[in-house]
Amino acid sequence: MMSADRENHDMTQTDIALLLADAADEVEIGIAPVQAVIRGGRRRRARRWAVAAATALVLAGSTGATLAFAGLPGERAGRGTPTAPGPASAEERHVYAPQRTELARGTEQGKQWRVWVEVWGAPRDAREADRQFDAMKAVGLRPAVDRAADLVGKTSYFSMRSYGGGRSLVVMFDTHQRIDRLSGTDLMAAAVSLEEPSPTAPERLVVGHVAKSAREVTCRWKDGGSTVARPAGSVPAAHDGTALIRPVAGYPGGNWFVCVAPEGTAYESADVTK
Repeated sequence: MMSADRENHDMTQTDIALLLADAADEVEIGIAPVQAVIRGGRRRRARRWAVAAATALVLAGSTGATLAFAGLPGERAGRGTPTAPGPASAEERHVYAPQRTELARGTEQGKQWRVWVEVWGAPRDAREADRQFDAMKAVGLRPAVDRAADLVGKTSYFSMRSYGGGRSLVVMFDTHQRIDRLSGTDLMAAAVSLEEPSPTAPERLVVGHVAKSAREVTCRWKDGGSTVARPAGSVPAAHDGTALIRPVAGYPGGNWFVCVAPEGTAYESADVTK
């Protein structure tokens, strides 16, 4: 077992397999190669997230459907007359339909790819939890809980990637009563194939999250090159796969980033460098 005090750890397939040994009955294991990296954070959080990274082949619904993406945090949805606040409905809290924020998009071999994050609001009771669980199941998502009742009071998030007209790939996901806020140089990320997943596909797409104070993330590639992601501000997701750091609607734990390795190389490491 890994030391509980070990804070900087590059997770290989062997590492992840060991972490999964006592959780094999809880998840559906994917077959595509996935590399995960965790910088900082508590041992408990690292283990939970490693399980999520190792099960990155949970498949969601077809990308043929049009996805509605939320505005960036801080953007106003409208200019209507303010009204007195009341108890927010389940719909207003995004319990049954998540907030979606697009992180990046681009074109590879003539096919469009996208990366986005979905955040499902916390159900307040068993009835809301049952409906949320069913809504997730309807689109092929499986939250990090054993039963619907375990969703009560917890927020769920899924980072996802689509390629061409194929099915979407869940890259990272988790369910928490309180999402830990990353700080300093904390970083959680996973590297997966940009195209259709296969055991031999190079891991060119890096998706992760960092502290809101992070101003620069450097993704290094196996050919010695690197790509730097910097804050996007209010700029919409670029169409050319530009590496950016951006906030995600409904996610308080930090900002998210995406890097894409050039064709012919693959992921080596990722760090907060500023």
